[in-house]
This record gives sequence, structure tokens and C-alpha cells, in this order.
Amino acid sequence: MKDVIVVDQLSKSYGTQNVIDKISFSVCEGEIFALLGANGAGKTTTLECIEGIRGYEAGLITIDGTIGVQLQSSSLPANITVLEAYTLFCKWNNVSEDPEQLDTFGLALLKNKQYKAMSTGQKRRLHLVLALVNNPSIIILDEPTAGLDVEGRVALHIKIRKLKEQGKTIIMASHDMAEVESLCDRIAILKGGKIVFIGSATELTSRYVGESKIFIKTQRPIKRFDFEYSTYLAIHEGYASVRTASIGNALLELLNDAKANSNEVLDIKIERASLEQRFVEIATEGK
Repeated sequence: MKDVIVVDQLSKSYGTQNVIDKISFSVCEGEIFALLGANGAGKTTTLECIEGIRGYEAGLITIDGTIGVQLQSSSLPANITVLEAYTLFCKWNNVSEDPEQLDTFGLALLKNKQYKAMSTGQKRRLHLVLALVNNPSIIILDEPTAGLDVEGRVALHIKIRKLKEQGKTIIMASHDMAEVESLCDRIAILKGGKIVFIGSATELTSRYVGESKIFIKTQRPIKRFDFEYSTYLAIHEGYASVRTASIGNALLELLNDAKANSNEVLDIKIERASLEQRFVEIATEGK
């Protein structure tokens, strides 16, 4: 897959504060890529530099495609209707109106509704429609589901997945770890203006130090307390549970113990720390 966004040694400051410090990453065609970080880490600034609405002091950004943007804070005139906003954006982008776009996002029946009367979820859907009027190949979403209820988030996630199925490239910033884990192919974590991790959510949860749990069911329950790489917890519904910081070594000693005692292994389950736990671990490291 070719790279459609390449950020090379990007730096951005506000006065004496260095918000982005020589960061580099690329986004592949057709993937969903997320920028994560605590408040003030530089996620929105990075996206705004890519969008071209904010300047930067150093580095190079290369874009191969057309961009559609859903900003973190989008506002329209209070009295403008859905249809009026859609028509206006089509004229700005010099494209023909397509009534199916409003229908696809459940806005056709709301075409005469004023912006001030719309719910947060309806506004988010409208903002996304407006970002897509020129059929962009790259879509930038800044906190796309912020303020939405569960039903609204699920509905918007379905729309985002359909855009990916159409071959769109999506780069997004989000605080919702479940959203990121569900939608994104790769993530980058920003901390102190630098990228401290790039990879998949699975790579992140398996890479960083922290405790996981192993549940092992054997013909006769394991009841040892003297494991080297794991701490025995309890037995529940036939499974012995242990806590470990080294899954590989812990598995080996559990399996070797079962083999040495001719104790047949019936099932094994591994419960890794969540993406949110790993993110918090990185964000608070060194504090």
C-alpha cells in the first residue's frame, strides 16, 4: 500500500512552547490511523498542520490525494438549515448536489431543520456529510464522536467503517480508547510533542510493561503458589488464574508444571491489559 500522508520532522511552536518536536509518520492508503495523546499533546495541532489551516516552523508534509475535514469544533450559522448548509458547501467545492448523501447519513428527513435545533449527533453527521461533499480520498476526523451517546457513537462508527470499505484513508484524533481499538489499523501516541509509539493496538498492549492474567484449566486444578514468573490468584469454575508480567515465561512454567505432573491441559485463556491501561501507562510514565 502506498503512503498518502507523509509527515517528516514536523515542528510547531506557540511562542516559547514547543508543541510538536520533529515528529515523523506516514499513513497508508485505505487505512484508519489514529493520533492519541493527553490533552495538550499536540494531536489537533498536528491535524491542523496536515489540513493546511495552521503553519509550522520546520518539517515537510506530503499529501497524495484530496482532503475532507471534520473539525473538532465545527459551527454553522444558527438559523441555517441542513439543506442550505449542504448546498453552500457543494457550491464552495464546485460539485453537484447529490440527494443520496443526506439520505445515507439519515439527514434527508431533517433537510429543513435549523442548525440550532439539531442534536449533537445530528450535527456530527452533518459535519461529516459536509466533509465528504467533494468525494475526498483522505478524511480527517478530530474527535468525531465527542459528546455523542452510545447509540450515536455506534451509528457513526458504522459510517466510518463504510468509508474505509470504499477505499477512503482516514486519520483521526480520539480520546475514546474503545473507539480506537475497534476502528483503527494503526495508532501513534504523542507525548510532550514527540511520538513515543507507532503500531497496532495489539502491538501496544503486548509491548509495554504491565500485568496480564492467564487462566488455565487442567484435568486436576493447579494449586501451586511458588511460580517464578507469575503469581497464583485463585481457582474459579475449574480455571486456575495467575498474574504475570511475562506471558511467554509464565505459560512455559505452567505447561511444564502440567506436563511434569501428567496433568492434561484442557484450556488456556489470556487476558491482556486494555489499550486504555497501556495508554495511561505511557502518558503517566516519568511523572
